[in-house]
Amino acid sequence: MSALEKRSVTLDDKYTLREGYAFMTGIQALVRLPMVQRELDLQAGHNTAGYISGYRGSPLGGFDQQLELNKKLLEEHHVKFQPGVNEDLAATALWGTQQAELRGEGKYDGIFGIWYGKGPGVDRSGDALRHANYAGTSRLGGVLALMGDDHTAESSTTCNQSEFAMVDAMIPVLNPSGVQEIIDYGILGWALSRYSGCWVGLKCVHDTVEATSSINVDAERLKVEIPNDFNFPEDGLNIRFPDTPHAQDRRIHEFKIDAVRSFCRANKLDRTIWSVGGSAKIGVVSVGKSYLDTRLAFDELGVDEAVAERLGVRLYKVAMPWPLEPEGILEFAQGLDLIIVVEEKRALIEPQIKELLYDALSHPQVIGKTDETGKPLFRTAGALDPNHIAVTIGLRILAFQGDAKLKRRLQEMESRLDSSLLPRESIVRLPYFCSGCPHNTSTVVPDGSIAMAGIGCHYMAQWMDRDTEGFTHMGAEGSNWIGQAPFSTRKHIFQNIGDGTYFHSGIMAIRAAISSGINITYKILFNDAVAMTGGQGFDGPMTVQSICQQMLAEGAKQVTVVSDEPEKYSQSSGVPASVKVYDRKDLDLVQREIREIEGVTILIYEQVCAAEKRRRRKRGIIADPPRRIYINDEVCEGCGDCGLKSNCVSVLPLETKFGRKRVIDQSACNKDYSCVNGLCPSFVSVIGGKIRKNATYFKQNDDWSYLPEPKLPEINGTYNVVLAGVGGTGILTIGALLGMAAHIEKKGVGILDMIGLAQKGGAVLSHLRIGNNPEDIHSPRITSQGADLVIGCDLVVTGGQKTLSVIKPGHTKLVVNSYEMFTGDFTKNADMLFPSLKIKQTIQEIAGMDNIEFLDASRLVTALIGDTIVANIFILGFAFQRGLIPLEHSSIEQAIEINGMSVGENKNAFLWGRRTAHDGKRVREMTASIVEGFRLEDQTEGLDELIQHRADVLTDYQNKAYAQRYLQLVERVRTIENDRVLGSTDLTEAVARYYFKLLAYKDEYEVARLYTNGDFVKKIRDRFDGDFVLKLHLAPPLFSRRDPNTGEPIKSAYGPWIFPAMKILTRLKFLRGKALDPFGKTKERHMERQLIREYEQTTEELLRGLSKNNHALAIVIAKIPEQIRGFDLVKQQHVESAKSDNQELLKQFRNSAGNTAGLKSVETAS
Repeated sequence: MSALEKRSVTLDDKYTLREGYAFMTGIQALVRLPMVQRELDLQAGHNTAGYISGYRGSPLGGFDQQLELNKKLLEEHHVKFQPGVNEDLAATALWGTQQAELRGEGKYDGIFGIWYGKGPGVDRSGDALRHANYAGTSRLGGVLALMGDDHTAESSTTCNQSEFAMVDAMIPVLNPSGVQEIIDYGILGWALSRYSGCWVGLKCVHDTVEATSSINVDAERLKVEIPNDFNFPEDGLNIRFPDTPHAQDRRIHEFKIDAVRSFCRANKLDRTIWSVGGSAKIGVVSVGKSYLDTRLAFDELGVDEAVAERLGVRLYKVAMPWPLEPEGILEFAQGLDLIIVVEEKRALIEPQIKELLYDALSHPQVIGKTDETGKPLFRTAGALDPNHIAVTIGLRILAFQGDAKLKRRLQEMESRLDSSLLPRESIVRLPYFCSGCPHNTSTVVPDGSIAMAGIGCHYMAQWMDRDTEGFTHMGAEGSNWIGQAPFSTRKHIFQNIGDGTYFHSGIMAIRAAISSGINITYKILFNDAVAMTGGQGFDGPMTVQSICQQMLAEGAKQVTVVSDEPEKYSQSSGVPASVKVYDRKDLDLVQREIREIEGVTILIYEQVCAAEKRRRRKRGIIADPPRRIYINDEVCEGCGDCGLKSNCVSVLPLETKFGRKRVIDQSACNKDYSCVNGLCPSFVSVIGGKIRKNATYFKQNDDWSYLPEPKLPEINGTYNVVLAGVGGTGILTIGALLGMAAHIEKKGVGILDMIGLAQKGGAVLSHLRIGNNPEDIHSPRITSQGADLVIGCDLVVTGGQKTLSVIKPGHTKLVVNSYEMFTGDFTKNADMLFPSLKIKQTIQEIAGMDNIEFLDASRLVTALIGDTIVANIFILGFAFQRGLIPLEHSSIEQAIEINGMSVGENKNAFLWGRRTAHDGKRVREMTASIVEGFRLEDQTEGLDELIQHRADVLTDYQNKAYAQRYLQLVERVRTIENDRVLGSTDLTEAVARYYFKLLAYKDEYEVARLYTNGDFVKKIRDRFDGDFVLKLHLAPPLFSRRDPNTGEPIKSAYGPWIFPAMKILTRLKFLRGKALDPFGKTKERHMERQLIREYEQTTEELLRGLSKNNHALAIVIAKIPEQIRGFDLVKQQHVESAKSDNQELLKQFRNSAGNTAGLKSVETAS
């Protein structure tokens, strides 16, 4: 029984709790903020309302989504959320809210507002922001301008710092350093806005607004002080009408900014954290996210307030970096010899301090962007490193006062600064299109054409095989071609533009292109969602039909629609008569035709975002198709054409005894079905079946009554956990659950999710600090070698430098999922090797063998529960039972219940993770059967078994004589190899594998046999439950037409009747290769038989010239058929490549053997 006193928690606490502590993200704090302001105004006797508008973008990408989810609650507090079409129009609307009472027609005493936009949105809104700020705010209104800055361009096209845009518009800036201060500075910011008549900027960066923590929600803590030392002009500082630009200019320069400083001073927004007194010689000044880094640096140096007093160090926290309040900083500087200003990006505070101290009696040296000698110190580019800050401060403390302990810590910090000590990454997990993403198809261009990227998910096409290069800022897509086209030899380009961008401002770029007369095709990618930032809907009415009408009215030469459901767009649907509608399979033909048209043309590619479609299906908004795709691995050749055609990350490698095949990850598949277009007869539609859930086979409580409670780790200061995984797989949920569990136990908690573009299948890291008290958490970020535990939910991300850097050798414990989850590169590289062993060795070298446990969690949960989606929860359970989580299991389970998503499945996964840690041998025995796609099939034991197994297959394939033909050559190779290279069987094994591969070519008889021999049906039954119908996707050579553009046979779906027909066909295999063989006269069959003869001849040549010196080369030649894969045109292409390699290698072999004379040429196939 727990002795802990725990909180009673609900999921709504973050918005409804009025006192105590609530667990929330910075985004959720922003949603709560206007509701708090409304209640404070009511308590003060003011009937106010709120208004929120802006445009989404990282790190504020999820703000509007959370506002929409809580729209009813906001409306109850008289807060209206109106998404902006774009940022500057939204800013103008906020300007309008401050005018609501000017004519005496206002419904409320005042309207407090929030405008939001990421850095580029601040830039584009400069005109509106300046006008609105100069005009002013209403007495009981006020406006907060949220600046979403991405300092290191993790999810942006430029590195942003918006303070200077605010300075230029004369807007004061508040810079919070955590979730608590987002609430506090928001309330103070509105009060400041009302008092001074200024808009107030609130800087939002990744480390603050995307952080999570337990915060004090009692608004009564904040006592707003109205200054008594400022003389207002008679007409005040708030908005009025009429007004003049000159009066506004005088008001803001001569009164408003001074009023801002006065308010800051009265409310002690800037404050000394460590005062120390007259003995201090060094002062450190910081702000916002940089303050978090500074506190982390002091923690790493072992410097707290008591140590700082002994060492003579003061610490000053700036809340308002512009305009800097002078009295506080002048008082702080008294008696100091040195002030170190720590601020990320361009210096804003440092030059103000220098200006203030210029004529001061106390004049300490000020360093920051440059050191004492003028050399660079805290560089402007990139982000600050807490280790660098620690070294900078530590060296200067030691210069004033020696301290042995500090010196040792400093030496450790200096060693961490050398990133070259970390091993190079053997593989990188880049963000990629989601499984089934429309952009997998829509971003392809015809041979000879190029495309330019735009803002949105399709931006990622630049690092895929898409002939896509270059981009512009949002809304200017294609405008750079207006400048390039007159001076380029290229006549035409394609320009990708998302539907959200089109609605935002992109239509203006298209209008400009039409006006210029350039040749360009705009591909408007209509996926019915703003997918990059979370799947939000459009910010107004927009349909394919309305875009068609708009583009024709603007003067586009041709408008064409391509869709995965073209039947939706008949003329009766409202599509103009001149607009042709095509199926997406015709995209290549459509693009080839449209690129020949002079002028601006429009291609609207319509297909709903795959991730959004998945969400809508889960919510029951749209129907979930009862069709799934299955690959018959016995038929699959592993050619990779399905990956090339679909670009889909749910098409995974499956390693079998016959080589690498393909398998569909049913947990991740979004039912796009484009993989079926692969030129291969292995694809099967399973209609009506459901994925088999295996949990029913393992009764929860049978013989598992005893599960010991682990000894929980102690928390010394903070316990630091790093989670490493893949975006979109639930990795962030693990951090949220642990955070909520810590909150339940009244512990301090800070979480920092590092996402950026990574939500799209890229690397995601989550830093989690747990303290005994909230005050123990100074920063959620975990610095170099600062982790106590790493939970590696993905092997690649765990082996990346960002994860390796937090591992302290000999201290950090790791639990890692060893499942080989391939990166997006596999879609275009069928032979991609996963460097699993190298990654594991790298991790072991850093952490030490005794500190790591690898387990194939994905395979285990598939066997136990039937779905890989809970693998991360399973690993969490494993780590808990190993005694690596400083929280009670009941708290974690309560957090799962509070989260409310798949509660039973998640609790079950957590339990099985615990059981596996307790008795892994038993769990592995229970799950020892093969789990398709997650484990190698048992490899044949020894060469004899390998040969005999293939001979048995060839008997079933044709007859015993055919198998004997195989055995005779293999045994001949074995005899000669043993004679020439004593003890070696490598050449024999190569011939055994690849002679078999050529002999067992998959013609119509063999494909029919592999579908009807019983193995296929058994595998289907093992994977799917329920009553289902099977359809095969085939292109029989005697019945199929060929695509006139690609030359590929066109596949058709064949229902259950095909199986009896295939059984009959299987019995006719004796016709194979004979005169009456109806299939044997095709070019492909001639080629396959010729390949067998050529391989036999080549093998005989190798045997004649074999020696120890050329033995290795002979093996390489014998393995050439590994390259020959696929069917029809795909196979022909592979054969041509293989023949070229074979000829070159044979030349080398003949030279080495010295017996080229008289050898029969085997270079020509009939």
